[in-house]
Amino acid sequence: MSAQTGIKILSFTGKMKVLHLSWMAFFITFAVWFNHAPLLAVIAQSLGLSSSEIKTLLILNVALTIPARIIIGMLTDRYGPRITYAILLAVCSIPCFMFALAENFHQAALARFLLGFIGAGFVVGIRMVSEWFPANELGTAEGIYGGWGNFGSAAAAMSLPAIALFVTKYFGIDEGWRYAVGLTGLMSLLFSVVWYINVTDTPKGSTYFKPTQTGAMEVTSKGDFFLLLLMKLPMYGALALLTWKLSPAGVQLLSEQSALIAYISLVVLFILEVRQTYKVNGHIFTQEVPEIHRYEFKQVAVLNILYFATFGSELAVISMLPLFFADVFSLDMVYAGMLASLYAFMNLMSRPGGGWLSDKFGRKKTLLILTAGLALGYFAMSSIDSSWPLALAVVTAMGCSFFVQAGEGAVFAAVPLIKRRLTGQIAGMTGAYGNVGAVVYLTVLSMVSYQDFFLVIAATAVVGFITLLFMTEPKGTITEVREDGTVELIQVH
Repeated sequence: MSAQTGIKILSFTGKMKVLHLSWMAFFITFAVWFNHAPLLAVIAQSLGLSSSEIKTLLILNVALTIPARIIIGMLTDRYGPRITYAILLAVCSIPCFMFALAENFHQAALARFLLGFIGAGFVVGIRMVSEWFPANELGTAEGIYGGWGNFGSAAAAMSLPAIALFVTKYFGIDEGWRYAVGLTGLMSLLFSVVWYINVTDTPKGSTYFKPTQTGAMEVTSKGDFFLLLLMKLPMYGALALLTWKLSPAGVQLLSEQSALIAYISLVVLFILEVRQTYKVNGHIFTQEVPEIHRYEFKQVAVLNILYFATFGSELAVISMLPLFFADVFSLDMVYAGMLASLYAFMNLMSRPGGGWLSDKFGRKKTLLILTAGLALGYFAMSSIDSSWPLALAVVTAMGCSFFVQAGEGAVFAAVPLIKRRLTGQIAGMTGAYGNVGAVVYLTVLSMVSYQDFFLVIAATAVVGFITLLFMTEPKGTITEVREDGTVELIQVH
């Protein structure tokens, strides 16, 4: 760990320099990932897109992020966050430029599908921050990383339309949106160099622990082996759901034959993953893992479910809240969008707040309180109708948003305390569950009323609260083995 003590926001040395560069990298990934959202109307006009084609772009933008977060988590644990984040930022600038140069729907669709990979950048910083901060500061540090980085999507929404208008007005270029989108790609490319030059994977003298095997997450008991496979199923289910949305039954981007091939491919991939998981963990069926090297995978499973309800609902609600306010209170879309943006704006303080509460009062207790608040918040939102004063509806949404985003901060205050060398993979799986939640909730929204949509989220928060009762408060130490065979004990409280 860095010798510097405390979290000094205005400092740009030691661990604080790494924290600031980490949230900046994450900020840029989210600005790139959602650079199309505030420009959709002009992009649709420029490329001649239909309503269903616009919806398809939105689906494709999140499709690849579910497997990408798993893959990037593994690469981070294996090669370190310094090189992984640098390559991700540089490589993902390419589909960003592709989207800026797209001349038709198919070119734009391919670019948005590939850009889903940049949504996995979040996972890299979780491991980086965990290497530099001690357990008693980790929740706050991870909360700052997540909350300030997550604000990249809101910053893109505020700035990119203005940049596009500036280019059109002062340079006489009709398609200013292309330059606004391209600018985010250039930021990503340049920052990949800044990141690589200025960070190291660990403080000087610290060991970067890597998994003993790669290709699948390590578990340490037979029960955990089967629980890991069970927790993989919802991710494949979400990808199947996305395939269905793109099939003739949905937006008709895929033919029936292509959709069938996609379904079969998912089944084959799951079978291959089961095989790889057994290859990595088969030894646990013949010999017992020593007590000091064990960890409980149920900790990961609980955090997955909680992130499904927190980040999953945030992504879904951000997508629908402007339309909700416009429909319920008969507002124009610009005003409704401004009010709805307050929900995402809460990220700046709520997510760091959730991490700070975890550091102060304990991981499990904080998560129980925030998850209960989350359920009550969405229950309150389900009762909003046109008879409510608009100000009260906005305050209710912001109050709910606090519990959602503080809950996200509290989840990732616990993730790095489970097994250090697997932090990237655990963060990847938990992060992927957030995207699974978004896919499920948005699918539910297409079938039910706004009120029922909020009630479904509240119900999943109640399920999360119940599973939380089975979580064990992180305490004591994590045991890791250095390359020379010596043992290091890492404090987790």
